[in-house]
Amino acid sequence: MLSFSRAAAQPVLRRTFAIAGSRATIATLPDLPYAYDALEPYISEEIMKLHHTKHHQTYVNGLNAAEEALAKAQSAKEKISLQPALKFNGGGHINHSLFWENLAPSSGDGGKLADGPLKTAIERDFGSLNAFKKEFNARTAAIQGSGWGWLGYNTTNKKLEIATTPNQDPLLAPYIPIIGAFYLQYKNVKPDYLNAIWNVINFKEAESRYSSAI
Repeated sequence: MLSFSRAAAQPVLRRTFAIAGSRATIATLPDLPYAYDALEPYISEEIMKLHHTKHHQTYVNGLNAAEEALAKAQSAKEKISLQPALKFNGGGHINHSLFWENLAPSSGDGGKLADGPLKTAIERDFGSLNAFKKEFNARTAAIQGSGWGWLGYNTTNKKLEIATTPNQDPLLAPYIPIIGAFYLQYKNVKPDYLNAIWNVINFKEAESRYSSAI
């Protein structure tokens, strides 16, 4: 899948509750901004339902359970033991929340990169949009096992760069994630999936996020 994120990269789909005198947060599954079948034929209705209602919900449930346990933890050892669950489920929730917002049907904004700051930056840092897609696809397809490929804005050198993260790890400083992808469909033929997904990337949203980052 592909995703974009704003600078803070923090989902706001949360509410608070009190536990043992402290405050914890409850993550919630976001609604999709389009129908499950809206991205066909590039992403199927079946796959969208599976990843939204099952996979993403699992990350939400895992994050809530870990945060509740953290709020109740008494010792440093207990708190440290919960960090892997917080990282995995929290990253999965962040990444997927951003992903759903930043795809669009090909009949609308999907797949269309208009002239503007993002296109200019991609051409500056990669030579062309096609060259960027080729490098991005190659790096992402080479990920062993689970992980994400990213186009990130490096706040140190002020350039767009491609990076990867394992499992559900989000992209962190000095990068601000602009586009991200993880393997989803196409019966283990990653190159086919990566080539097809660009048809439903919401470049308009990506440009908004890039403009906020620079």
